[in-house]
Amino acid sequence: MTPRLDSAGDQGGTTPSRPAVPPSRAPKSLTIGAVSKQLEREFPDISISKIRYLEDQKLLAPRRTRGGYRLYSPADVTRLRTILRLQRDEFLPLRVIRQELAAGRSEPEIASANRPDQRSLRRATVEVKGKRATYRLADVVEETGAESSLVRELEEYGVIRGEKRDGEVFYDDTEREIVRAVCELARFGVGGRNLRVFRTSADREAALLEQILAPALRSRNSERRKEAVEALENLAAIASHLKHLLLVRDLRKITS
Repeated sequence: MTPRLDSAGDQGGTTPSRPAVPPSRAPKSLTIGAVSKQLEREFPDISISKIRYLEDQKLLAPRRTRGGYRLYSPADVTRLRTILRLQRDEFLPLRVIRQELAAGRSEPEIASANRPDQRSLRRATVEVKGKRATYRLADVVEETGAESSLVRELEEYGVIRGEKRDGEVFYDDTEREIVRAVCELARFGVGGRNLRVFRTSADREAALLEQILAPALRSRNSERRKEAVEALENLAAIASHLKHLLLVRDLRKITS
């Protein structure tokens, strides 16, 4: 007798067996060499020694095998990418990056799928809106970790420019961040007098951009001035990116 088929096509009303679904595999961990290889396209200056240095600075904590080899999980690689992007795109020192990560700043906030790639340019805000925050020397020293003598040296060489009010010198956000960046360079023995080349280069670039947009920036038409400020920010970003590329090219000659 032929078995009866129900409306679903099963024999005798029984449920057909479904093919077993293989369990999803756990994401594979990577060696330090594989991590370096994976990230080198986005970060050409990445190296095994740099990854180890970030671990020494307590920014990374990969798992270790019994033989002592490092194994990086996808979460470790994501964290490393976040650190490298904060260094490259926002010029943050490691101390600040550590604070950002501790505060819960995550990769999706920095590099979501919709974020432009590494060739995107970071716009510089050049327009002054409202009253700027200012800081006394003691505040700058406390927030940046710089020695007061270094701040004075930077002012002596014209790298930063404080504003004197009632016999006391005040610094704005930009000057404070310059001091913070210089502190990172100072770790490598770079002093105030060595930084004059950066100041001279910035002065020349600013003069060139002013020459290009001066008529529009001085226009009586508010809309035209607004457009000129936006153009100035774009030009500043392009100039900064170009300078970075030229520097990378020249540094590669040193290491080749």
